[in-house]
Amino acid sequence: MVLLVDVGNSNIVFAFSNLEKINKSYRIKTLTDKTSDEYYILLKSMLDTCKFESVIISSVVPVVTSALKKLFKSYYDIDSIIVGPGVKTGVQLKVDDPKTVGADIICDCSGAMIYSDEAIIVDLGTATKYIYVKGNVFYGCSIAPGVSISMKALISNAALLPNIEFTEPKRVIATNTMACMQSGVILGSASQVDGMVDRIKAEIGKDDINVYATGGLSGVIVPLCKNKIELKPDLTLEGLLAIYKKNMVA
Repeated sequence: MVLLVDVGNSNIVFAFSNLEKINKSYRIKTLTDKTSDEYYILLKSMLDTCKFESVIISSVVPVVTSALKKLFKSYYDIDSIIVGPGVKTGVQLKVDDPKTVGADIICDCSGAMIYSDEAIIVDLGTATKYIYVKGNVFYGCSIAPGVSISMKALISNAALLPNIEFTEPKRVIATNTMACMQSGVILGSASQVDGMVDRIKAEIGKDDINVYATGGLSGVIVPLCKNKIELKPDLTLEGLLAIYKKNMVA
């Protein structure tokens, strides 16, 4: 059994896999001020639900990477595989500086290649990423503020605006403050996704291309989009598992 760990800026996702499928995943907030011992206390009950022999970590938060790596070595005597230089991913990075490509993007590309040779990936996380991959080659992406970031910026800069739930608005033109904000943020995000997908299709000269969506808010945003977009909630974890298989010691 392998433990898959995806460390994002907002959340950390843990999932156990028997190499054939991904079992139930667990999600906690990303806490940058926790030591390895504090993370162990926080995670022990979850980690002890299943015996695992290996750990692979995809992370965009170095301080958390270090804490988790130390946790698994100290308490489980496991040397974690960290997605980065020296790890076989099967993804070529055709960009200006490959070292700057986040592990999450690499895992998304790896996951998409399970389903299609060419794809646009929409990752609706802390940042919204629009990724283009073809033939195991990552050709680049576009990065925009995520839905939650946009909402926090709006609330923090407008004293009279309240916090809202991320739910589907009933109308575009709403008649109360909360509904107006839901319309602007949720439908505005869906419109951005449609617009960016259309622009990428035009730029690569291909309208008939698979589009996959993943990330915490994909389930809210994607059903409101006009483009045909297939939800893949575990795409990053699936890519992480595929990378693990490429690095298994015989």
